[in-house]
Amino acid sequence: MKFISFNVNGIRASHKKGALSELFKLNADIIGIQETKSTIDQLSEDITSPKGYISYFDSAKERKGYSGVAVYTKIKPEKVEYGLGKDEYDTEGRCLTLCFKDFAFVTAYFPNGGRDEEHFQFKLRYYDEFLKHVKKLEKKYNKVIFCGDLNVAHNEIDIARPKENANQIGFLPIERAWVDKVEKSGFVDTFRFLHPETVKYSWWDQKTKSRERNVGWRIDYFFVSEKLKSKIKSADILDDFLGSDHAPTELNISL
Repeated sequence: MKFISFNVNGIRASHKKGALSELFKLNADIIGIQETKSTIDQLSEDITSPKGYISYFDSAKERKGYSGVAVYTKIKPEKVEYGLGKDEYDTEGRCLTLCFKDFAFVTAYFPNGGRDEEHFQFKLRYYDEFLKHVKKLEKKYNKVIFCGDLNVAHNEIDIARPKENANQIGFLPIERAWVDKVEKSGFVDTFRFLHPETVKYSWWDQKTKSRERNVGWRIDYFFVSEKLKSKIKSADILDDFLGSDHAPTELNISL
């Protein structure tokens, strides 16, 4: 099966640039979208109902034009869960879970945490609550695939300028330690598993035009349950794909 994850940085803007139609041409079985910045009533039918896909959207409840996730799938899920099941974490439309017969798929847009200390602490709590969520899913569905914009670069190889960003949110030791915790919990970073020494980034700062110089961060991931490690066929970052300040990530896996 082919999976794609993409932070579109505004699904309507991405659609106007033609990126969404190009994304569908990649013919993935399931696509996780982050940062839609839209409610479903703001979206045209070609966004909500592309040919061959069933779609699900979760939007921010209080701040319009903020956050939001979506999933496009060719396979109808048995169950769809919106959020993490706690109001504190679910007002911003950050997580969608699709439960199938043999596995669970999750797409998430993690908080940036850079607004102020309160928001940073919210980010850390969200991390912990999310990990509880996927561990619980694994107990129930045996196999879990989760993707999204984690808003953290894990190791020095995942960021163009590690020394200069050592004290920046998104590369702080406490955030990076959470990714360690995810891996110790039995989830595999599919890209790094297959490409231990490959330097590729998935996000570039638009303000500084850093994409042109490839001064980026790898903050978009696909993780899978340890028991799926041997089933991974390929994992990549489509860094030549335009339409957002992020690049799509791709996973091919036997299920």
